[in-house]
Amino acid sequence: QVQLVESGGGLVQAGGSLRLSCAASGIIFSVNTMGWYRQTPGKQRELVAQITGAGRTYYADSVKGRFTISRDNAKNTVYLQMNSLKPEDTAVYYCNAFLMSSGDYWGQGTQVTVSS
Repeated sequence: QVQLVESGGGLVQAGGSLRLSCAASGIIFSVNTMGWYRQTPGKQRELVAQITGAGRTYYADSVKGRFTISRDNAKNTVYLQMNSLKPEDTAVYYCNAFLMSSGDYWGQGTQVTVSS
């Protein structure tokens, strides 16, 4: 059974930083592509950052240069370091695991609120 548990969200002032963590279980973590998505009310969930099993990364244009995704395969954990946060980064952030055999899995989400 695949489980993804996020932590690290909260309230921060504009310009501040937060680090999100996502602990995975039930998968062969090291080979899977992991990602962070975010969603605000009335909008579609959007991809923020992604990291492959080989360590290749992808970032949405809106977060390039400010966010960094990383993974610790020994801890089955993926991180999202968010710096220079802006009010428009306010959203619920979801951890995602994409398995070639069975598709997408999601965490429960963690709220990030950036005040101006």
